[in-house]
Amino acid sequence: MSPTYLVSGAIFLITFIAILRERVDRTIVAMAGGGAMLVAGLVLGFYSEEAALAAIDFNTLGLLLGMMVMVALLSGTGFFQYLAIYTAKLSRGNPWTLLLILGAITTVLSMFLDNVTTIILIAPVSILIAEILGISPVPFLISEALLSNTGGVSTLVGDPPNILIGSAANFSFNDFLIRLAPIVLVAWVAAFLTLRYLFRNDLPKKSRNAKALAHLDEREALHDRGSLARILIVLGVVVILFFLHTALHLAPAVVALLGAAVALLWVQPEMDHVLKEIEWSTLLFFASLFVLVGGLNSSGLLNEVATVLTGLAQTDLLLSGLALIWGAAILSAIVDNIPFTIVMIPIIQSLGAQGVDIAPLWWALALGAGFGGNGTPIGSTANVIAVKLSERTRSPITTRRWLRTGLPIMFVTCVVATVLYALTFSSM
Repeated sequence: MSPTYLVSGAIFLITFIAILRERVDRTIVAMAGGGAMLVAGLVLGFYSEEAALAAIDFNTLGLLLGMMVMVALLSGTGFFQYLAIYTAKLSRGNPWTLLLILGAITTVLSMFLDNVTTIILIAPVSILIAEILGISPVPFLISEALLSNTGGVSTLVGDPPNILIGSAANFSFNDFLIRLAPIVLVAWVAAFLTLRYLFRNDLPKKSRNAKALAHLDEREALHDRGSLARILIVLGVVVILFFLHTALHLAPAVVALLGAAVALLWVQPEMDHVLKEIEWSTLLFFASLFVLVGGLNSSGLLNEVATVLTGLAQTDLLLSGLALIWGAAILSAIVDNIPFTIVMIPIIQSLGAQGVDIAPLWWALALGAGFGGNGTPIGSTANVIAVKLSERTRSPITTRRWLRTGLPIMFVTCVVATVLYALTFSSM
């Protein structure tokens, strides 16, 4: 094996293990790993400063930053407290009913917004509801991220890998709905039932504070209705532009940042409060992770792995599709599904240039990358957001806690995808 492969693989593996062990803050570990990858790349000649900067997905970072600003502005109006009280009263204090309601809302939103935006909007509400009911927010935050990842696979805009695949394969919004929505629906039900089993000892059948809900008036939580109206108008326009961003040739990051700028100008809040609400460590973590994975990609190691996964395509397309689902799932759980998808796209396109019918492989990649992202806390951007937000509570989500839930959900949804993909292969 090439020394380049060994060094880049070792740096990534050490960084990944250190992130999972949580002895040192994950952002510090990721920054150290990214720095080590760059230095090794410069010495061995497989990575450069320019390549490291190009590896950073500023579209993802800009989307995160813009939506974090919007959430910070909404937080200052009492909007999340309003939603929390209203939703808690709707569930009548039953945590399982609440989990179903929040999970369904998160999934529906993830079908039309990317799952990162959805988690940023829903997670603060869930934390507040848990505080009101006196229960742990961990089952809600983990479930929302997992169900968001699962539901987002069904549409073109629901999951970042789907956006990349749709652009490369020229698939429409309806193409995703027709091919993947039926599979995702069954996978979602299986995922929720699995969550019901996994969290059977974490959530009570009835909250002890359920009676107190009747005395709460959600309208009293709103203390700046004028600013709220302005922010919701801007957010509504941003959501519409998310739907139209492909036709308008606007990147999601541009839409989010423009929306944030307009909202700031219209509301003119205290910037110190807004800046304190932004998860700067999350943005640094992602930037560092992109540099780290970019080095792994530049070394050629990811291409070698991906080529092995698709090597069967010319002889057995169904088998290669099934292998791609599981290979994409496992690798997406390790390196984040966005960079893995970026690596796989040109490989699948090259198979198409050789005369292989690659349409089924695109759908296998979407299923594997989407469902595989559930496996680890760094498998998808939504997972990282949920974990970072939990650190503001008394029950931060540990890597071990995530793995106990995420890996079973990843396995169950991939099994569903495998069976249904094989059954519907002829129409793919």
